[in-house]
Amino acid sequence: MASIRITSVPPGEAPLDIRQAWVGLELPILRKKPGRYLGSGVLSGPRGSIRRTLIYLVTFRLKFHWGYVVPTLPAIELLERSNPTAARWWRDNAPHTIHARRYFVFATECCAPVE
Repeated sequence: MASIRITSVPPGEAPLDIRQAWVGLELPILRKKPGRYLGSGVLSGPRGSIRRTLIYLVTFRLKFHWGYVVPTLPAIELLERSNPTAARWWRDNAPHTIHARRYFVFATECCAPVE
């Protein structure tokens, strides 16, 4: 599976120290090339139901993000190994993001593909 290394603090809604914990980690990606994906913030976005997501979509609260798609479960597991406090923040504050078929999009400017 292809992967990226986080080279600088990613943008996002998590506190700065939590986002800094990603720096240096090598994360698996779904596609080798970055793309444009529709999404929301981990704290301000819809939680759970398809209905809420549709409401966010039709009210233009979802935005396009350019980056690499990373499955959340392995990402949080890798974060747990290097920084358990940061992983706990995700579990406590954004548990809706940590499921199979849920993904983070890491901006291209904070990542480098691993060969």
